Amino acid sequence: MIRMEIALFLVMGMVAFIYFSSEKKITKLHRTFSVLLVTVLVYLAFDGITVYTVNHLDTVPPLLNNLAHRVFMGSMALVIFLFYRYIAILVEEETGKPRKMDKAAWVILVLSELGEWLLPIYYTQTKWGNYSDGIYTYVCYASVAFYLLLCSGMLFGNWKKINAKKKFAIGAALIFELTVCMLQGLHHTWLISGMGITLMTLAFYLTLENPDIIRAELTEQKMSMLYLKSQVNPHFLYNTLDTIRIQAELNGDKKVADLLMHLSDFFRMSVKVDRQMVELDDELDLLDAYLELMCYRYPSLHCEYDIDPDLGGAKVPNFILQPLVENSLLHGLKNKGYKGEIVISAEKNGEDMLLTIMDTGSGFAEGKKEQVNNLLANYAKQAAKMEGNSIGILNVQKRIKLLCGRKYGLWYAYNEKGGVTAHLLLPLKEAGK
Repeated sequence: MIRMEIALFLVMGMVAFIYFSSEKKITKLHRTFSVLLVTVLVYLAFDGITVYTVNHLDTVPPLLNNLAHRVFMGSMALVIFLFYRYIAILVEEETGKPRKMDKAAWVILVLSELGEWLLPIYYTQTKWGNYSDGIYTYVCYASVAFYLLLCSGMLFGNWKKINAKKKFAIGAALIFELTVCMLQGLHHTWLISGMGITLMTLAFYLTLENPDIIRAELTEQKMSMLYLKSQVNPHFLYNTLDTIRIQAELNGDKKVADLLMHLSDFFRMSVKVDRQMVELDDELDLLDAYLELMCYRYPSLHCEYDIDPDLGGAKVPNFILQPLVENSLLHGLKNKGYKGEIVISAEKNGEDMLLTIMDTGSGFAEGKKEQVNNLLANYAKQAAKMEGNSIGILNVQKRIKLLCGRKYGLWYAYNEKGGVTAHLLLPLKEAGK
């Protein structure tokens, strides 16, 4: 039996080595998984030790045997508590709902650890093998059952809101652990609890925490950024250059120089793909260069800014506003001959920041707003580009979610002027923080 514990420890040791030596984005979820991995290794080490000591009661000193068992059972309760923490954070990120059972989970953990260290230990000896028994073990098993019930409740209570891959990882982990717990309960001498813990850990590692998966997410951020840049409508470039050429033929005055300057500024700033996050002022400078050119092409187009001066240094995803403004032009104001206005606003929204892009265009066709918002709400299941001429809306949503968190994002609404307003909720982070 001890051979299985050794094999499990070696497997998890290799997983931990790969995980800790790989590049990853440090988040609350990944920090929790890191602590979980270390605790699982401690647990598996003492699992192997206790399998030996409990079956050599006549040669192992009772004090040493008891100490090993207390550490083993205490680490088991801590491991399952960390699984609860990991799943709770995962569900919170997916649903936006705050964790409600953390205090109860901590209380159960403290009571369980006290029980493991203070209650007496008994051992049952059989011809098939020996195992620890008594109220000392029941306290640990009760805490494990409590955490598994919490995790099951979170999974089924938020079933429709959890991403399919994460739903599979949580479900598989719970099935593994519940199956092993049931078998261990029916056959006390099997001593296979380490197998359940290992399978639970692997379920999350292989589906959510594998370095290749994490690297793929980071690559998706970069590719989404590059894809967004590639979606700047080439007709915009051609038409603007043609406008400049005609103006140059007519008079060659300062207006030509201004147009060239704005065009140069726009492309110079738009190719800075190495920075995922930029200050709001920088993002507005890029947008202003774009709008100056568009307003020159369409003299009846009017643009305004209403920006809280305290937000200039706030960090926003790079190249996040221009695609949305371009959509306002293409889908709203184009139908009105580019006559109307676009207003870009930024204000504090509690501890966050709300950016809005309001246009006085033709608005949504019937049912279109609901369709767009549904696509944005289910961004993870959608392809990288919306149908028709829409440019980058889903990419904007995906980049906000990846860079800022699932609480934040993009949605659309009607406005009192008959057009459409895009809302972007972003975290309020100052430069350098």
